[in-house]
Amino acid sequence: MPRKPKPQSNGHCRIALTGGPGGGKTTAGDLFRREMGGQVVLVPEAATMMFSGGFPRVHLPGAAHAAQRAIYHVQIHLEEAVMAQHPEQILLCDRGTVDGAAYWPSGPEGFFEDIGSTLERELSRYDAVIFFESAAVGHMSIEGGNPIRNETLEQAVKLDRKLRELWSQHPKFMLVPHNPSFFKKISFGLGVLDGMVSELGCKERKRKK
Repeated sequence: MPRKPKPQSNGHCRIALTGGPGGGKTTAGDLFRREMGGQVVLVPEAATMMFSGGFPRVHLPGAAHAAQRAIYHVQIHLEEAVMAQHPEQILLCDRGTVDGAAYWPSGPEGFFEDIGSTLERELSRYDAVIFFESAAVGHMSIEGGNPIRNETLEQAVKLDRKLRELWSQHPKFMLVPHNPSFFKKISFGLGVLDGMVSELGCKERKRKK
C-alpha cells in the first residue's frame, strides 16, 4: 500500500494564497514577493504547472479525479522542494492542498477520503490563509494571462463559494474581497499579508532557528 504523504511541521512559516478563479492571487503573490524582498519565496501553482505541461484538463469524472489526485501530490512535494531550497524564507503558496476538494466531482468528503486525509489535517499545513475573492462575484471578467483558466463567470462564482466554505474554517483566515479597482484590492491584500506575517511572528521564528 503506498505511503500517504504527511503534512510538514509549521516550524517553517507557510501562508496559502487562494480564492476563486480570477481573484488576482497569482499577480498578488508576485507583487508580495517583490515588495517583501528576501522575506518570502513564492511556491507556484501546481495545477497550472501540470496543465500547461500537457496533463489533460478534461471534466469527465474519471479524468477530474486523476487530475486532482496528481495536483495534491505535486503540491505537497513542490512545497517540500521549495522549503528545502529556501530554508530561511516564508513560503507563500499559490493555492494549497485543500483546493482539490472544491474541484472533486462528488464533493469534498470524497476528495479527502480518496487521498486518505481530512480537511482539518490539510488546513493544519498552513499557518494562515489569505483568500482572494473572484472578480466574477462582482460580475467582472476573469480573463487574464493564464491560458489554462477556462471557467465561465457562473462556474467561477460557484468555485469561489466552495473554496471559501472550506478555507474559511482555518483559524487564521483573511478575506480580500472583490473590488472594482484591482489596484485597491491588491493594496489591501498586501497590507493583510504584512500584518499576518507580523502576527504569526514569522520574522522572530526565523531568527530563533
